[in-house]
Amino acid sequence: MDQAILTYLSENREKHLAELKEFLAIPSISSLPEHKDDVQKAANWVAKSLQEIGMEKVEVHQTNGHPVVYGEWLNAEGKPTVLIYGHYDVQPVDPLHLWDSPPFEADIRDEKLYARGASDDKGQVFMHLKVLQAIFKTTGTLPINVKFLIEGEEEIGSPNLPLFVEENKELLSSDVIVISDTSMLERGKPAICYGLRGLCGIQIDVKGPKSDLHSGLYGGMIQNPIHALVGIVNSFRNEKGQITVEGFYDKVANLTPAEKAAYESLGITDQSFIDQLGVPAMFGEEGYTTLERTWVRPTLEVNGIYGGFQGEGIKTVLPAEAHAKITCRLVPDQDPDEIVELLQKHVQSHTPPGVTVNVSLFDKGAAYVTPFDHPAIQAAKRAYEKVYTVPTSFTRGGGSIPIVAAFDQILEKPVVLMGFGLPDENFHAPNEHFNLENFDKGMETLSYYWYELEQSL
Repeated sequence: MDQAILTYLSENREKHLAELKEFLAIPSISSLPEHKDDVQKAANWVAKSLQEIGMEKVEVHQTNGHPVVYGEWLNAEGKPTVLIYGHYDVQPVDPLHLWDSPPFEADIRDEKLYARGASDDKGQVFMHLKVLQAIFKTTGTLPINVKFLIEGEEEIGSPNLPLFVEENKELLSSDVIVISDTSMLERGKPAICYGLRGLCGIQIDVKGPKSDLHSGLYGGMIQNPIHALVGIVNSFRNEKGQITVEGFYDKVANLTPAEKAAYESLGITDQSFIDQLGVPAMFGEEGYTTLERTWVRPTLEVNGIYGGFQGEGIKTVLPAEAHAKITCRLVPDQDPDEIVELLQKHVQSHTPPGVTVNVSLFDKGAAYVTPFDHPAIQAAKRAYEKVYTVPTSFTRGGGSIPIVAAFDQILEKPVVLMGFGLPDENFHAPNEHFNLENFDKGMETLSYYWYELEQSL
């Protein structure tokens, strides 16, 4: 690799950060209809940037939801073709009062860039753009062929992307898919994620009387929807942290001795999580370590529960309805559709008399695991180690990127998950940020990676 590439990145660092701040200023919240125009604006920003860095074919494809941005450069004859995936949409910013600076006015404090999307995933997408631009500017060409697929619906489960991928298999054909939307193990310790959990989400709506009622006049004579909902939610899990939905664990494979040994060798203690998270103790499924619970065991969590009077003080109301949002993180062989059916049956069997309950499906995605001895993954390992000068760990991710499983099933190519975030960067939470140490080292790593990949495939 030409050292001029790294010199270019260093000399243009401030310019690049200013450009990234422009990208982060776009409130591209895919889940809120009032931000539809902002999501389109972010798509257009990505398309313009792809053109500016040297992509020769750039297209903004409309879908039934938010746009997909595509770009390509295919002039490296006889060299591997890489499909780079990322997303330009972001999570909502609530609760706003917990942010120390406005979420869409990027602010640098203590060499950390604070803004919604800084780490997940605008900052990491931006790094790919600037690295390829640096290579173009300094060498006039690229060591590999490149295709970009940047979507605007990842934060709502990528509902329209699988169809786009299915209908555009030839356009998206490649030798390997590279995604930077995951985290390193911790500061200074790079990690390649070789597996992700899947996801399914439901909403439970419990309805009682036709309107809110005075609790003094009617309390005790009818079922309270909140009480009914609390009972249903509480029935999902026992005191040992085990999920009690019948059939939930039927297809869950046991952890292999090799994986168990690999996780133990990382030396991550519960105390490190306690200190990081500010909790008095860890909790989870009995019989498994914290890493095992996070990476290779399925979960069921309550993400939101609401009903009745929410204002200050008290209002003696018996609510007409109550609601809960539930998500499950799934492991390989668990089918999201089957799990949703099991959840629906469980809710029905635990619904008390006096209320009606409806269960509706949110986003879903299958789990994904790939062999980590693949040449593309080993090339990523070497690139990390050139820059961070420590061994690269191989991990499984507790989170979900629903499109990864779709890529695996539709395009049938290996997926390399080489992210540069850190676990404590508050993605999806107030004060999301990106450590600029990894902004710099990450671009250096990617610069090495494309040349390592050229020699590996």
